[in-house]
Amino acid sequence: MKQKDIALVAVIGFISLVASLLLSNLLFNTAGDKQLQSAVVAPITTEFVDPDKKYFNEQSTNPTQTIQINENNNNQPFNQ
Repeated sequence: MKQKDIALVAVIGFISLVASLLLSNLLFNTAGDKQLQSAVVAPITTEFVDPDKKYFNEQSTNPTQTIQINENNNNQPFNQ
């Protein structure tokens, strides 16, 4: 290739790059895409609301209790 051909290819490439960027911004970036909405979060306060007495009361089952299915008197379960 001659020096003129290389310069011509570079100029055409640069013009097509600029044209494609401008065209893509017009087609794909609409005003609706640029506006974002975020969820509103309630501020943190020092107030503590008691849990519902229907579920958290003295007669409720305690899930942290140890459950024993049967007695295990074997002190060496893997006798060797």
